[in-house]
Amino acid sequence: MTSLPDSTSTPVTIGIDVAKTTLDIAVGLNAPPLTLTNDAEGFDTLLGQLATHKVALVVMEATGGLETAAAAVLQAAGYAVAVINPRQARDFARAMGQLAKTDRIDARILAQLGEVIERSPERDKYVKPLPSAEQQALAALVTRRRQLIAMLVAERNRLAQSPAATRKSIDTIVEALAKELDRIGSDMTGHVQTNFADLSALLDSVKGVGKTTISTLICEVPELGKLSRREIGALIGVAPVNRDSGQMRGKRTIFGGRSSVRQVLYMAALSATRFNPVIKVFYDRLVVAGKPKKVAIVACMRKLLSILNAMVKTGASWNASLHQSKRESA
Repeated sequence: MTSLPDSTSTPVTIGIDVAKTTLDIAVGLNAPPLTLTNDAEGFDTLLGQLATHKVALVVMEATGGLETAAAAVLQAAGYAVAVINPRQARDFARAMGQLAKTDRIDARILAQLGEVIERSPERDKYVKPLPSAEQQALAALVTRRRQLIAMLVAERNRLAQSPAATRKSIDTIVEALAKELDRIGSDMTGHVQTNFADLSALLDSVKGVGKTTISTLICEVPELGKLSRREIGALIGVAPVNRDSGQMRGKRTIFGGRSSVRQVLYMAALSATRFNPVIKVFYDRLVVAGKPKKVAIVACMRKLLSILNAMVKTGASWNASLHQSKRESA
């Protein structure tokens, strides 16, 4: 195993490319690469090596949960950790002219990106605490529910055009998936009531916000109530992005963010346009003003998210008269 260079007083940024079984680590831009196992033994070795350095920031990509254990160990040891979207890292690599892609190159690029983040006035947006163990458990249940729904839809689509010889098999799978979906839903509800009863009751006071939306917000948006209205909208990806250049004024669109959260917000907003008096009035006003219905729905998603964010921040339950007075433009 290659050791890291001797410690210096100069702060360094650490880039870690995470794989299922390994961690490729770059300490700054000039140190020799280091490869460790992605397990407890590797984490202990990593902490021992980093102890000889003045670490400013550790950067790693979100890798489907493979990064969670390492990030948790590093944060527990007192290091600032930024877990970023892989697309951001790849875009940065291309901007720097780095077209080749290997684990060691990726680690070096992450360390270089870390230097940029460390100097950024918005550094704190990248360095956030990981979700709690309870939130991670809920996230696993939410993800599994999403997977079961996808499989159930696929099987039902096959059933519509399947020959008689295979329908019994498909019916059996559909029945099993539906049963498992009910069980996962029950587990989600029980987990939320056990660990997040107060927050769940607060969010549940808003018409249009159901159990799936509540569970998704709790586990996938730990920042809820901690950011401003504009920040939370940009984080989820419901804030319109400008596309202007010179005298050209491009069409505003939403982009990036957390797609899984947007999916449940879309369904919540659709329901709210019918049953939530504040959102319904807001939606109708936009449509009458000539906004396309899809644009109006996105604006309702943004308004609904802003309301939920404000409620969590203040701890105040739904108040129609309060939120009715907060008029937002599309």
